[in-house]
Amino acid sequence: MSDADFSLFTSLRYDVDLKRVPAKGLQYAGWNYHNDSPFYMLDFHRDRILRAATHWQWKEAVENFSGDEALPRLAKMAQDFIGPSETKPLRLKILVDSKGTISFERFDTPISPFGNLLPERLTPPETAAGPNEPQVPPCYTLVVDGSPIARSEFTHYKTTRRATYDAARSRARIGPYDTLKEVLIINQDDKTVMEGSTTTPYFWRDGRWITPPVSAQFSWQDGSGGHDGTTRRWALERGLAVEQVVPVDSLTEGEECWISSGVCGFRRAVVRLTKDN
Repeated sequence: MSDADFSLFTSLRYDVDLKRVPAKGLQYAGWNYHNDSPFYMLDFHRDRILRAATHWQWKEAVENFSGDEALPRLAKMAQDFIGPSETKPLRLKILVDSKGTISFERFDTPISPFGNLLPERLTPPETAAGPNEPQVPPCYTLVVDGSPIARSEFTHYKTTRRATYDAARSRARIGPYDTLKEVLIINQDDKTVMEGSTTTPYFWRDGRWITPPVSAQFSWQDGSGGHDGTTRRWALERGLAVEQVVPVDSLTEGEECWISSGVCGFRRAVVRLTKDN
């Protein structure tokens, strides 16, 4: 496909504090332990773009994100865009078009503790956080979208074609400055949780955290139909959660859960099923 009317994108955290990860000895951290880098899980963000470019057969984009030199080249491009002296945390958006052209956008984002970015464990409900576990607050309100949607390539891969997600946020009355509210996207085929509008959710079931399954490649049948998020992949690879189907009718009012994103890490949320939330 060429001259597509959408771009691929991923959003990640730029935070100079992440350069302290090696000194803190957080060997489980992955990319940010093995690299003196302010970019949060940059290798996973590269991978998700490469998978999407491969799916749409965008040859130039695949070439730009493949090979041993692709990741350090991307890191340098991102750092050059931000500049050498920036010290405040940022949300960095990486966009890639069908010709392989890479561009960046930047936005302010709040400070986040290491325990929220690189947790050793997701604390169970009604349990105080231990060392290297996500801190609360912040705590988000997590509501359910009342209009289930169909899975598609645009729910599996992250692109600028976001009307479905924008509509769900609008129905949930989440405005541009509602920073402590999120909405769950529901798969219309089986009425199961697909994902959050901008996050991956995790629910406590049978003594463990679970998150909706995602197929390795786009599928009309397998998985929940949602994105293979970067923090989701990180949590699964370290055993913080496992994949399991989450029927929407299994959600309960007031249950504690977690949500995660490639910008803010892992944050506590509480499910609210009442209409006035």
